[in-house]
Amino acid sequence: MKKRHLILVRHGQSEWNARNLFTGWKDPGLTDEGMKEALGAGNTIKKENISFDSMYTSELIRAQITGSVILKAIDQLDIPIYKNIALNERNYGSLAGLNKDDARKKWGDEQVHIWRRSFDIPPPDGESLKNTAERVLPYFNKEILPKVVYGSNILIAAHGNSLRSLIMQLDDINEEDIVNLEIPTGAPIKYIFDGSGSISEKVNLY
Repeated sequence: MKKRHLILVRHGQSEWNARNLFTGWKDPGLTDEGMKEALGAGNTIKKENISFDSMYTSELIRAQITGSVILKAIDQLDIPIYKNIALNERNYGSLAGLNKDDARKKWGDEQVHIWRRSFDIPPPDGESLKNTAERVLPYFNKEILPKVVYGSNILIAAHGNSLRSLIMQLDDINEEDIVNLEIPTGAPIKYIFDGSGSISEKVNLY
């Protein structure tokens, strides 16, 4: 029986990750370390010997670069690439661009913790994880999942919170637990589906 693979990868370390800044929809590139992480992800995926049918990514450059580095590493640069805002990182609104320590000084540790780790309380002018899931999951369920079930192998290069939204559905994780799930940068996660659309196997490739 044909295996149907879905691989999720969070982008490599961004310039703003390294500076401890809230990033969200801001668009910094990757650090040298982030490029190494992306290449490492590509070399790990290469060992899986998967021929991908397409790659999906966000409209943010850090995810796009990560995906491109991976495709080059696995020698599959010719596959279709789909970029969509639905896969963007969570929008941090008024927090975007701020140092996380400075934000705590301005609003207090407890309030910043609530914005970062609650499921449905957004920061000012921004999105909660619930809001993020409300745009990620309809797109995934309409555009990506049916292709996987039909028989396609698909790579998604995206972000911590857009991937949290996907993993929440794929692993059936509740709202309380998903906010504490840590997804390392540049660390591939492999799902194998059967023909009915059920997940037969999940492997963290890191």
